[in-house]
Amino acid sequence: METLTIFLLLIILIGILAIFYISIYNNIQFNKTKIEKVEGNIDDDLRAKFDLIIKADTVIKNTLNEKKDYLKDFIHLKEEKISNFDLERKLKEAETIITTLYEDNKELNENESMKEIKEEFKNANEKLIAGISYYNKHVNEMNAFIRKFPNNIVAKIHHIKPKTFFDGKDMTDTDINDFKL
Repeated sequence: METLTIFLLLIILIGILAIFYISIYNNIQFNKTKIEKVEGNIDDDLRAKFDLIIKADTVIKNTLNEKKDYLKDFIHLKEEKISNFDLERKLKEAETIITTLYEDNKELNENESMKEIKEEFKNANEKLIAGISYYNKHVNEMNAFIRKFPNNIVAKIHHIKPKTFFDGKDMTDTDINDFKL
């Protein structure tokens, strides 16, 4: 009878540990899913911003009737293998050129298509900023979660490592010079 009691207690203990383990694993997976979803949204927002640059390039060329190709360095960005952070920075550079041209040229300033593009840039930037903020917030939460005991054991078993922030900064490394300007 005593052996049966010990066996039942052991089964109950294993069941409780299994439920605890599954709970931790599901929490990690839930956080990973949120991060992956926002990564997809950021990709879509960057694609939309790139498309706006192509659209603006066409309007600029047609409106200014100049031979100068102001955005030639940015048109092939999609083909380059760069991080989303670097892509976002390059797209900001292109947008700055577009804004400068818009402000310096009366023809562009009065062009309805260009006004629409400027408004679309504003909306795209708001979405992108919100997405990056959401991404960084949830990366921070997940990294904090998987560093705690016993969550770190579950994460190690499933080879889940802390993620870097959008700008590629890894807060767990010893590189103190990875701040990006």
